[in-house]
Formats: sequence, structure tokens, C-alpha cells
Amino acid sequence: MDRFSEIRAFVTVAEQGSFAAAADRLDLSRAMVTKLVSALETRLGVRLMHRTTRRLSLTEAGETYLAQAGSLLAELEDLDALLSQGASKASGRLRVTAPVSFGMRFLGSAIAGFQRQHPQVEVELSLNDRKVDLVEEGFDLAIRVSNLADSSLIARPLARVRDRLCAAPDYLLRRGVPQHPDELAGHDCLLYTLTSQPTLWEYQAPDGSTGRVKVKGGLRANNGDILTNAAIQGMGIIRQPEFLLQQALADGRLQVILPDYQWVCLDVSAVYPVRRHVPGKVRVFVDHLVTFFAEQKNSPSGDGL
Repeated sequence: MDRFSEIRAFVTVAEQGSFAAAADRLDLSRAMVTKLVSALETRLGVRLMHRTTRRLSLTEAGETYLAQAGSLLAELEDLDALLSQGASKASGRLRVTAPVSFGMRFLGSAIAGFQRQHPQVEVELSLNDRKVDLVEEGFDLAIRVSNLADSSLIARPLARVRDRLCAAPDYLLRRGVPQHPDELAGHDCLLYTLTSQPTLWEYQAPDGSTGRVKVKGGLRANNGDILTNAAIQGMGIIRQPEFLLQQALADGRLQVILPDYQWVCLDVSAVYPVRRHVPGKVRVFVDHLVTFFAEQKNSPSGDGL
């Protein structure tokens, strides 16, 4: 048994959560997968997995080995694909992570279009609002909606989104419509917790000057859809990306506040780890996203970013 087969068996069992599922994935017998993992443990001289009749879990050594082995396996598979099929050939599994609300609105359509063109690519999408470590968690690509700091990742711009300030008409009727950002300090604001300073809202005035206002409110959440629904119910003022608010603005459930002021403007980017050979599946998917979001921006329906 070669080392590559042992590593692939171990990584697949860890990802699938059972020997039976890994055997199906690898098109091997369960006995062979068990034999491969046992051979790896024997060669390394450590136990990588705890096995019981009900569940399987990784040991501390197993967790450490998986983090490195998964990346190594991906590199080997990329190199095989590069040499045997050519750099532009797109095939295999593509693991993508993206923010929940953004992914739900856009990525289903984007992936459907992509797979019509590249049916040999199996896309695995994970929606999560936390910042995922791509290398450690074995992802090929992330969609990030943020102004990226310097990093070791390659970033490809896809779009720009801007925040809007909104509230429900009945809230504004009860509490009044703010005429200047400083007045927000006296209002109930709905706070998004995945920013570095949820209670500090920065803005640019019509004359180009900048400022910030400290806000407060009775609801904090790590998801923009939750805050949008709370705003629609009249709970307070929301500052969220325009794509989250479009429908509620269009049908009058929300109303824009301080429209002459500019709030946060964020980049939408596809980011992926630096590799000597960028896998064809990553490159063609990113190219597809660039085209997809350009079409969204120019859509006559007004459903773009």
C-alpha cells in the first residue's frame, strides 16, 4: 500500500465522518479503507482516530495530521490534474465558503451557470459568516464581502457593495427622521457584531468631510437578514449592504435615511491560497464569478449589487 492511498483514505474518513461513507466516496470496500488507515497509523506510530461502534473522532495527533495532510493531498491532486489534463481543465471537487446572506442571494444562480459549463466540477458550498482559514480547513476558495487587509491570499475583485441607512416608516413616525448622523446617538440602532466596532458608524458627508457617530440599541446579531427583519418590524435603524435591503426598500417596508451621506462601501472578492499552480477548477470558477457579477451590476431588472 502506497503512502498516497493511506493519506487519501485517512483524509476522506475524517471528512466524511465514517469508514462506510469514505468507502463509498473512494469506491473501495470498507475493509480496504480500514486497512489503509490502520497501515498509516502503524507507519506513523500514533493513533489518529478514536473508533467506537457509534462514533468516530480524531485524536489530537489526528487533528494535527489532518490539517497538514489535507493541504498536501490537495497539492498532489492539483499537480496530477495539471500534468494529466492541462492547466485549463476543470474537474474534481471545489470547496467554496461564503457569507450566509450573500451566498443565499447570489451563489445558487452563479454555481448553476458554472456547472452547466463545467459539469466535471463538483462544487461544495459552505455558508458561514465567520472568517474561515482556507488552508487549515481545506477550502479552495472564499467569497469575502469586506475591505481586505494585507494577507497571503490572492484576491480577485468581483463587485462593490455599499451600505444604506434605513428604518421602517412606523419607526420614523414614532421617533422622527434623523437629519444629521449625530442624531443617530439618540435612536435605537440595530448592530451587526461581525464588524470590528459595531457601535461606531463612520460616514462621509455631502461636502466630502468624514465623521463617526457612536450608536446603541437593543439588538445585536451576527447576521444581516436577522437585523433587516427586525428593522422591518420597527425595532430601529439599520445599516446594512444594499443587496440585503433592496426588496424591503422597493415595497416600502423600509425607508432610506440620510440619503446624501455615504456609509461603508465594501469589496466583494474571491480569495484563494497562493499556490505554485492555481488549479484549473479554481481559475475557471473565479473567471465565471467575474462575468456573473458584471452581469448582475448591469442587469436591467435592478437586482444587481
